[in-house]
Formats: sequence, structure tokens, C-alpha cells
Amino acid sequence: MTNSQIDKIIAKYEGKSGVLIQLLLELQRELNWISPEAVKRINEKLGIPISEIYRVASFYTALSLEPRGKYLIRVCAGTACYIRGGLRVLDAAEKTIGIKAGETSSDLKFTLETVNCLGCCALGPVVEINGKYYGTVTPKRLEEIICRKRSEK
Repeated sequence: MTNSQIDKIIAKYEGKSGVLIQLLLELQRELNWISPEAVKRINEKLGIPISEIYRVASFYTALSLEPRGKYLIRVCAGTACYIRGGLRVLDAAEKTIGIKAGETSSDLKFTLETVNCLGCCALGPVVEINGKYYGTVTPKRLEEIICRKRSEK
């Protein structure tokens, strides 16, 4: 994303107070991360201290200061999912993508994370991909889902 694209997003929030979280969420949606350039532009355009921007961006898990993949895959590792085979599902994801939990693939297609709970324990093991929930996931089913995502443009 270019500075002019970043500036266009920032411009929506100029002259308003209490907008930092919303601005960062919008930048996250567009960039898949909060880049150092975006932080610098927010500081320059809105006068928000860089330390405050980093403090907010590092606090919320919905925001990332590192590039994330196009597909954010979250595997539930909570008790109900764990008991129902969540770790086998995670292992399958790691092997299929070729990265470990907490990493992003070099092509920026996938980011793999574990979460403590996705709030749908009766459907465990559960995987969330870009806001879509998949229940009673097996390792094989997740491999198939990832392969479909890999072939998408």
C-alpha cells in the first residue's frame, strides 16, 4: 500500500477524537498489518504520538505489527477442542502450510495462530479462517480447506 492509500484512510479520521482504534482496524483490514510507515503517517497527519500508536497496536490481538497472511487461520486449543483432537488439527495445519503456530508463510498467504477459545465448544475442534468458523474439523478436512485456499488468487 502506498503512502497516498494510507493517507486516504487516515483522512477519514482527521479532525475527530478517539478514533485511533478504528483507524488501526481499518488499516489492518487493508494492509493485513500496521506497518511502520502507517504509524509514521498517523503521527504526521493526526499528531498522535508514535508511542501511543504502538501501545494500542500491540495491546489488541486484532492488530498486528508484523505482516499477516491473506488467510488468518486460528486453531482453537481450548479444553473442549483439545480433548476432541485440536492438537492433531493444529499439526495438520502446520504440516500442510509448512509453518508453525505464530508464523506467517513466506508468500504471505497464511498466518497460523492458536487461540484459547473461539466460543463454540460444542463444535470442537474448531478452526476460524478470516472470520468464518469451521466446526468438528478433522485434520483431513482442514488440509482440504487449506489446499482450496492455497489455489485461490
